[in-house]
Amino acid sequence: MNIKYRRLDISECLKIREIDASQYIGQAWREVDGKRQLVKIDYYEPDLPNGFDAHLSKLIETVNSGGVALGAFHDMRLVGYCSANSLVFGEKYKYVLLDQLCISKNFRNKGIGKRLFFMAADKSKGNGAEKFYICAGSSEETIAFYYAIGCKEAMEINEELFQNDARDMQLEYDFRKL
Repeated sequence: MNIKYRRLDISECLKIREIDASQYIGQAWREVDGKRQLVKIDYYEPDLPNGFDAHLSKLIETVNSGGVALGAFHDMRLVGYCSANSLVFGEKYKYVLLDQLCISKNFRNKGIGKRLFFMAADKSKGNGAEKFYICAGSSEETIAFYYAIGCKEAMEINEELFQNDARDMQLEYDFRKL
């Protein structure tokens, strides 16, 4: 499969509409009686969580603020994208938010997400950050992906980001592994 990877230009942000973001979620991680465990969800998400407009707005903001926005293209069609903000935060560590990572349904499990993730990590490291901070959707598959590429639970919790969706798992990826 011939996939081309490159920075997204502001004029290409609308192309995220080309991505089939639908996902069936059988199980998700939840706190039950003070313990994190997989629970049956049996839910079909037909689009980007929180809707297309929210993701488009964040992506445009990332590009305009000098963050990292990368796309994966197959035959000129956007099949995946990844964005990381430019703002460095944290008291103990220099984090940047991995804001979005989405791969079109028919292109998942082909290494595209992994490649975009590490390309964004390399560029973010070059901008002075030490770690990604990730508010990961709690589906079993999403968390398995992040753990498989070396992420772990965040050492420092950003309360504002945590409060955006307390069901998200707060993860990090240390750029010193690169």
